[in-house]
Amino acid sequence: MWRDHLTEIIVFSLLFLLVSAMGFVAARWRRPKDMAHLDEWGLGGRSFGGWITWFLVGGDLYTAYTFVAVPALMFGAGAAGFFAVPYTIVVYPLVFLVLIRLWSVSHRHGFVTPADFVRTRFDSPVLALLIAITGIVATMPYIALQLVGIEAVLKTMGVTGESTVARHLPIIIAFAILAAYTYQSGLRAPALIAFVKDSLIYIVILVAVIYLPYKLGGWGDIFDAADAKFQASPSPNDGILLNGNNQLQYVTLAFGSALALFLYPHSITGVLASRNRDVIKRNMSALPAYSLLLGLIALLGYMAIAAGVKPLPGASAGSVDNNTIVPLLFDKQFPDWFAGVAYAAIGIGALVPAAIMSIAAANLFTRNIYKEYLKRDASPAQEANVSKITSLVVKVGAVACIVFLDPQFSIDLQLIGGVIILQTLPAVALGLYTRWFHRTALIAGWVAGMGLGMWMLYQVASPTKKHFGGSAFPLEKFGFDTPKTIYVGIVAVLVNLAVAALLTLILRAAKAPEGVDGTTPDDYFADEGDPRVTPGVERDADSAREPVA
Repeated sequence: MWRDHLTEIIVFSLLFLLVSAMGFVAARWRRPKDMAHLDEWGLGGRSFGGWITWFLVGGDLYTAYTFVAVPALMFGAGAAGFFAVPYTIVVYPLVFLVLIRLWSVSHRHGFVTPADFVRTRFDSPVLALLIAITGIVATMPYIALQLVGIEAVLKTMGVTGESTVARHLPIIIAFAILAAYTYQSGLRAPALIAFVKDSLIYIVILVAVIYLPYKLGGWGDIFDAADAKFQASPSPNDGILLNGNNQLQYVTLAFGSALALFLYPHSITGVLASRNRDVIKRNMSALPAYSLLLGLIALLGYMAIAAGVKPLPGASAGSVDNNTIVPLLFDKQFPDWFAGVAYAAIGIGALVPAAIMSIAAANLFTRNIYKEYLKRDASPAQEANVSKITSLVVKVGAVACIVFLDPQFSIDLQLIGGVIILQTLPAVALGLYTRWFHRTALIAGWVAGMGLGMWMLYQVASPTKKHFGGSAFPLEKFGFDTPKTIYVGIVAVLVNLAVAALLTLILRAAKAPEGVDGTTPDDYFADEGDPRVTPGVERDADSAREPVA
């Protein structure tokens, strides 16, 4: 009953209202002369320095996925859930130079989305449209994951009902507030709130990794309890160590997730909002510090086992909601007031990335669908207005994701999104370095990779779902006599690349038209203050909209 959690509810509500107020105030923070421009509403004036970018990108990447989904997977499967740690370590060296090139060419031409770049690079509106649609669709389940995190907290506090409407009503209210301040303040809202979000998360985790092991008898007892649980599990893939059955899945999932992370529109949005190339370099060097925090958070899953936490019932009869294990652990082990703080950290940790994701998806629709196909002469003010409205629609779509998908492990939402966004890798990531791929071949590769990926995801079952139950594809469905699984995203993107490469050779031999590359080699090294920057992109210190002389 909610009355048993009154202190937690009060603390959670106060902190939630605080960040909501900050979200509305953010419209006046670093206020430009005119917010009616995508560069201002959707990219914060492209003016964020090192510290703001640190909190913005960190708040964007380390989300409810971190606090809820990863520990839930550790609780349910053991070591396999630790894949999130190596992938967030290797990703930054992988993307260090890629993101700098993307920032420069975007700064030079005024690109707001990755599809803008693809449109100019390959001279293909169709390919750009596919990239835009892919980004929007992949972002939906990722936003839904943030909703799942908030729902897990609300369910633990007893403020959700049994019916579908009652269960999701508190989330709808929370996201209505999020939608309101995002509509008003744009990217400045999550950038400002990220300071509070990260501070709360660091406090909660540092307390948790010191206080909880002390209460539970030490790390030895925690690992012994986890080992005993997995030894008794009927699944051959469960355990505190990897085994021959799950190593392939672990490696491909970690590598595939690393490749996918900075292809997401929200990740790119945080990067493009940076002031210059040096800001990105410093952040790509320093952001791995968050991975240490992620490793500690993941161990909360083992702590929940040692504490005897039992997940709350799921939406369907006989199922359990593993996403509630961390909130239940905090409720069981922390004083009520600090549990309220911890819940607020999870809730706010969901709001920040959800806001950025909805903005990024809205920018894709506005620039690459609305302006390209519906109103080519749209003014900057019209673009900004359409993007604001679209960001509201995206949030509604995310709510629909959790209502209809209802995953047992919320991490499945992120992994399914990863399979989808990986199909943009040849055009976006490789396109920053080479134009060797033919534009028609890239389209064919996308179709092949996306089609195979969706078919494979459809074949994956879980204890609660016959289809789309995760991203671990059983190799036996390919005819192999083995219980091993592989990450769907890796297989799909390899097929994508193979088809694109083979068809490129055929089209080049046939001398098919390749279009005109709208970029030059120097564009990929442009920096702040470059005189070649498209008028209206470079701004003064106040982020005004007047073009640089």
